[in-house]
Amino acid sequence: MKIVVDYDKCEGLGMCESMADDYFEVDDDTDQVVVHDDSPEESDRGHVYAAVQACPVLALELRD
Repeated sequence: MKIVVDYDKCEGLGMCESMADDYFEVDDDTDQVVVHDDSPEESDRGHVYAAVQACPVLALELRD
């Protein structure tokens, strides 16, 4: 599984960061998400999936 960000959609709202801050961080300068690790471990996939689903502008996607 790989985290993919559509930076044209990202508004830096931070829902992903609040749910999985070990994977996502909103950059204060660009107001866009930075992905720390785009390939989550199997044990982390549940909360990463929830964080991706919480994005209100649908800027995040998980791909196999």
